[in-house]
Amino acid sequence: MIADLSPIVWAALAIGALVVGLSKTAVPGGATLSVALFAAVLPAKESTGALLILLIVGDMFALLSYRRHADWKVIVRMAPAVVLGLVAGWAFLALADDAWVRRVIGVLLLLVVAVTLWRRWLQARSEAEPGARSGAVAAATYGALGGFTTMVANAAGPVMSMYFLAAKFPVKAFLGTSAWFFAIVNIAKLPFSVGLGIITPGSLLLDLVLVPAVIVGALVGRRVASRMDQRVFDRLVIALTIAGAVYLLV
Repeated sequence: MIADLSPIVWAALAIGALVVGLSKTAVPGGATLSVALFAAVLPAKESTGALLILLIVGDMFALLSYRRHADWKVIVRMAPAVVLGLVAGWAFLALADDAWVRRVIGVLLLLVVAVTLWRRWLQARSEAEPGARSGAVAAATYGALGGFTTMVANAAGPVMSMYFLAAKFPVKAFLGTSAWFFAIVNIAKLPFSVGLGIITPGSLLLDLVLVPAVIVGALVGRRVASRMDQRVFDRLVIALTIAGAVYLLV
């Protein structure tokens, strides 16, 4: 597979790997762009397997930077729903074709954005404290969607970003909770992905070549995050989520 890749394809993959690193340490949800780039130049299922390994590498850098800032109550509350979402995603991926997978995820992401913006509007009116409305129903809903979308397309970043934004997490709490959540979930996905045959020796060799780009992106992202304004951060996450959803639909 590697010998057949053109320079343009390599450039797209390198940019995607760089964005993986950035998304893990500065711009949650930005990895949707990586999903789009990998799916555009590789077969859909192979792209999912190749990207998963790079995401795990990025997770390790995110943990090094933000491991002390996680809200473990949120992670534990979401765990049962995430497991159900993973199993549902595995079953869907085994049965559905690529076109259905893309459309379903795109619709779900747009719905998540709409619901989250509506919830934030309600919070602003009631002057709720951070996390006040992140109850069991919200945790179960976002957790199931997150588990499903991460299994079928590594696209849970926007889903979880919307949940953490709705909870009004500060930047570091947002990044720390995201770091632990995705590190655990992505490692849990490995047996499913191997069983589906979407992680192969060829994809692992491709990942080995692209890992340096992930590292560079993670280091750059760490510097960017320390200077990022909360409003800019929130708007960037929402914009990337909408862009990713539209890409998956078209």
